[in-house]
Amino acid sequence: MTAAPAIVQIPAERTSSGRLRRTAGRFSVHIVLAVLMIVWLLPTIGLLVTSFRPRSDIQSTGWWDIFNLHLTLENYSQVLQAQGMLQAFLNTVFIAVPSTLLPLGICAMAAYAFSWMRFPFRDTLFLIVVGLLMVPVQVAFIPVLTGMRELLPDLQLTRGYGAVWLAHTAFALPFGIFLLRNFFITLPPDMIEAARIDGASDVRIFRMIVVPVSVPAIAAYGIFQFLWVWNDLLMALVFVQDSTKFPMTRAIQNLLSQYGTEWHLLAAGAFLVMIVPLVVFFSLQRYFVQGLLAGSIK
Repeated sequence: MTAAPAIVQIPAERTSSGRLRRTAGRFSVHIVLAVLMIVWLLPTIGLLVTSFRPRSDIQSTGWWDIFNLHLTLENYSQVLQAQGMLQAFLNTVFIAVPSTLLPLGICAMAAYAFSWMRFPFRDTLFLIVVGLLMVPVQVAFIPVLTGMRELLPDLQLTRGYGAVWLAHTAFALPFGIFLLRNFFITLPPDMIEAARIDGASDVRIFRMIVVPVSVPAIAAYGIFQFLWVWNDLLMALVFVQDSTKFPMTRAIQNLLSQYGTEWHLLAAGAFLVMIVPLVVFFSLQRYFVQGLLAGSIK
């Protein structure tokens, strides 16, 4: 008696219809992502085009009128030279760089201490740090400013960059310590213990082992802090009281009050504020994504 031939079932994903469904699914996802990207970038594109258009064109047509598009660099020249935006740009750099590096270094060292060092009340102190995350920073501005004036009157911190550096550093510590500590505790304990058995001190372990393997997390926090400081207006209003030290956010505010209807100048100034965060984010997005995903991968 001859056995019936076995029926071989071809997986659906290997058939033409299966491949067609997969291709259609990927294509639809790409279409949705492309539409979302265009919607997200549309305000930025509009601001960029407006910043290059003359005042007369802005008052007569919209930025999307590509058939009557006239571009000029006069807006940027006027904003940078006549309105002092170039000095404000340099002031923002002088504020943002130290206000990023100082909390980055302090938070990394504190996070290592809370993760791998033994000392009294370690967990209690860490809980206090976590509790500070729930305190709105706005309620501490006036007490901190008053303390700077009364305790250190001779330094005149608000007449320079010192007050805003200290303020940004102090208010950034709770989140930075919490973020980096949660990453440091995921490092392999055997790696730390092996270094201690070899006679390495905590400083050497932190500098030679922890920092190199934690670059994604440290870079991610650095990007967060830099973008926060660069775009900050509230702390600049409170802690920078010398008009020659105003950052770009305060310069834009003054530009808005002086030229409320001069959209070509406002667009040029606003895009100058945006360009550096965009460059920083897109150039360092690899570290940003790695830092966000590192804790979930380990």
